[in-house]
Amino acid sequence: MPAVTIRNLSEETHRALRVRAAHHGRSTEAEIRDILDAAVRPVNRVKLGSLLMSIGREAGITDADVDAFGQLRDQTPVEPATFE
Repeated sequence: MPAVTIRNLSEETHRALRVRAAHHGRSTEAEIRDILDAAVRPVNRVKLGSLLMSIGREAGITDADVDAFGQLRDQTPVEPATFE
């Protein structure tokens, strides 16, 4: 698992992180992970799969249509690319 070191963090910021972590009942490290997760993966982000599914539903595509597309799909195994 990757690790990150944060240098030159002010004492005030570190203290605020410790207080915030204690308020949430977790370690400072866990609090920082939560803050970073929330910053880079916001709850209201658009998820591509969900968006495509809603577009398909609006277009009237049913589960039976999806199954039919799956049956029409070429099932031949893919050959790896060669660069010779």
